[in-house]
Amino acid sequence: MEKGDIVLIPFPFTDLTGSKKRPALILLSGSLDVTVSFISTQLHWQEPTDLLLQPNSTNGLKKPSLVRIGKIATIDKALVIGKLGNIDTKEIEKLDNKLIQIFNIKLI
Repeated sequence: MEKGDIVLIPFPFTDLTGSKKRPALILLSGSLDVTVSFISTQLHWQEPTDLLLQPNSTNGLKKPSLVRIGKIATIDKALVIGKLGNIDTKEIEKLDNKLIQIFNIKLI
């Protein structure tokens, strides 16, 4: 598992009352856990920091989807149900720019 992989995970609700299996994009992969952003097909939720992905054979998505970059969780790698696909280098570059934007990182 590495940055840019799209995986299926039990993503927690924001109030922590439960979870739902959904695709997520790996932002960071550690030795024991992964940090991910959830992916949604609810395009009307789109925010400026979201990354729009079109379905293709590489990413494994079935519908146009939003990577909700502001919806982040760190989970144990053992909770990953499986890999659906991955995003390409150009999309990873867009992701990095969105992360810089959402966290208001100043590049020196």
